[in-house]
Amino acid sequence: MKVINTLLFALLIANFSLTQEAQSQFKTLVVGQFDKPDERYAIEVAITDLFTRNGIAAIPSLNVIKQGANPTILATDSVQKMLKDMQINKIAIVNVRGYDRKFKISDKESELKAALDRTSIYHIYREEATSVSFEFTFYKNGTMFFRDILKCSNISDRDSVIKRIRKKLPKRMAKKWSKI
Repeated sequence: MKVINTLLFALLIANFSLTQEAQSQFKTLVVGQFDKPDERYAIEVAITDLFTRNGIAAIPSLNVIKQGANPTILATDSVQKMLKDMQINKIAIVNVRGYDRKFKISDKESELKAALDRTSIYHIYREEATSVSFEFTFYKNGTMFFRDILKCSNISDRDSVIKRIRKKLPKRMAKKWSKI
């Protein structure tokens, strides 16, 4: 009886360890493509929090690269090795696609380096805008594997944009993001 209990206990610990290891393997690095550091920080933290709450382990890029550094260094071999060592195997790039509700998901696939090299001409919020469309592009091993657009309407300032993202993104993730 003691042998069976000991064996069951050992199996339970092994299962727990494997579960923890499996969960830690799926980390996503969130990169906000914004010129203003405060906008980048706000989006990265909000998206990281939402991902974590919805079962996607994530960390903001500000924990990996210095503030003000060029995000293209994330595509270099040395940083990719460092990311692997940190068990980060996916990169999510978030940017503003525009201030209209008519944007469609692009069919054009781009490499990670090219995507990180793009600069954003848009800010989280613009005075005349009542809606904003965010594009989420996911890369695994340098290859794009998923892209989606989140449209936020009825916005009046930067805080209302963040509030809309926090409200709409979990619903969008549950409905459309099964590949993540």
